[in-house]
Amino acid sequence: MHQYSQGKNTTQGHKGIPQDHFEEEQGRGGFFGPASHLIKPQPSTRWTMIEGNLKPHLYDLVELKKPNHQWQRMFYNADVGLYMSSVPVSAPGEKMRAFRNADGDTLYFTHKGEGVILTEYGLLHYNPGQYILMPKCCTHTFVARTQSEFLVIESKSSSYREPDRGMVGKNAFYDPAAFGKPSLEELHALKKSQSLSVVEVHAKRSYQMTRFDYDSCVYDTVSWKGDFFPITLHIKDMMPMLSARVHLPPSAHTTFVAHGFVVCTFLPRPLESDSDALKVPFYHQNIDYDEVLFYHDGNFFSRDNLHAGMLSMHPAGFPHGPHPKAVKNVGTKTHTDEVAVMIDTRQNLEIDSNLDSVELKDYWKSWMAK
Repeated sequence: MHQYSQGKNTTQGHKGIPQDHFEEEQGRGGFFGPASHLIKPQPSTRWTMIEGNLKPHLYDLVELKKPNHQWQRMFYNADVGLYMSSVPVSAPGEKMRAFRNADGDTLYFTHKGEGVILTEYGLLHYNPGQYILMPKCCTHTFVARTQSEFLVIESKSSSYREPDRGMVGKNAFYDPAAFGKPSLEELHALKKSQSLSVVEVHAKRSYQMTRFDYDSCVYDTVSWKGDFFPITLHIKDMMPMLSARVHLPPSAHTTFVAHGFVVCTFLPRPLESDSDALKVPFYHQNIDYDEVLFYHDGNFFSRDNLHAGMLSMHPAGFPHGPHPKAVKNVGTKTHTDEVAVMIDTRQNLEIDSNLDSVELKDYWKSWMAK
């Protein structure tokens, strides 16, 4: 469809917004499809009441019970499952077990803790800010040096892949050379030094567990080759894409892509330098995607009263954008200093009842002027 306009508009979205007015983007396909920019005297978040299932949600996951070595489910649909997981410090001589997910690829994001992961392909290391990508049916065991917590993103209908970087090239946002690879040499050295032997495997399929017992350690690979193996990627190796002159959409921060959803990483970056450029996330409609945002670290200036370990969920059909306080305070900021993980899903997300006890029920009121 060709472009058409009415009234006085700039030729560039997110720039030149008239004073005391607000821009709202309405578009399809998560900022990739047809889109229009509407200029309004007030934002669409000026509601006085919301009744129905399109209310936004905010959860304090710091208060969520996270049983050790178990996934606490939060959201799910046919394509993706979102969980929190906790791993305690591994004690010397402790009997260890392995895990294998036969339901799909598993992407862990390390929120807290550090340690190593045993896999049949070798040893991997993790610390806060580390993504750990375990392909479907990849057997692994966490050995935590400090109490660890993970956001778990399960892809149930496809493998994960790198995003299409288009004209910016294959080294943009992160260079594939930054992927952490498993080391067989380190694996066998650790097994020997700590007398580790893992002989019990728990495999997950259709939310049911099957136990396999062996008479010797399952991590016994002596060599391997191929392009199917676990990897890691740390936020320190990501270079946020930005424009010095205009605010880029969230899709510019896409880290991994799967069928039916994407995973994005928001990192500290300079704010736009043009005097007429929008410097906060723009108001927009969630037309095609449910949006989940996990707050990992830093100062989340586009939202009020947030701390690390919180998680928000904004359903499709819910118009949203920065809180009034962020709009007022943006003039004093020169950069963002937040780290957050966003999961956008095509299919509606179901909310697990586990979250009921940690929801901040009045979150929808936080856009209302105080």
